[in-house]
Amino acid sequence: MVMKNKISTGTVHKVSVDLRQVLTSSSAVVVAWEDITPLARNEWICWIESAKKRETRKHRIERTRTGLIEGKRRPCCWAGCPHR
Repeated sequence: MVMKNKISTGTVHKVSVDLRQVLTSSSAVVVAWEDITPLARNEWICWIESAKKRETRKHRIERTRTGLIEGKRRPCCWAGCPHR
């Protein structure tokens, strides 16, 4: 497991404990997360936070991990964070 004391947040949203665990699970994910802009990180975080069901949230966190590794910079097919 890759451990990093500090992981960057979004422009409005903070990284939750469950998301932080996934983001710090491999160096490839950490590198990809740190490579995107604060606004893009904010979009990923808000997309996860907007899930109403626990299962959906878990699925979105996993999609975030795989998406970042695949080079995606933002969540697909989502209107965007209304909090910015």
